[in-house]
Amino acid sequence: MNIVDALHTEEAKLERQLVAVKTAIAALDGGSTTAVTPGHVSGSIGATGKRTMSAAVRARISRKAKARWAKIRAEKAKKAK
Repeated sequence: MNIVDALHTEEAKLERQLVAVKTAIAALDGGSTTAVTPGHVSGSIGATGKRTMSAAVRARISRKAKARWAKIRAEKAKKAK
């Protein structure tokens, strides 16, 4: 591992720590409940993570969306008659 890669790794670690501190401050201050995200730094390795959803959550969202669209289609069909 060269020095530049080590510095990028350290930068990513520090950004994660900064986000954690800002989130804690916001929570204690009664501020926003959304997560604080760092600005994108070009070249930073691992600074941005990918969010994942569990299968149960995806299934629940899918069911809700299908029900919502079924309701919209039913109202549309009712208006057309």
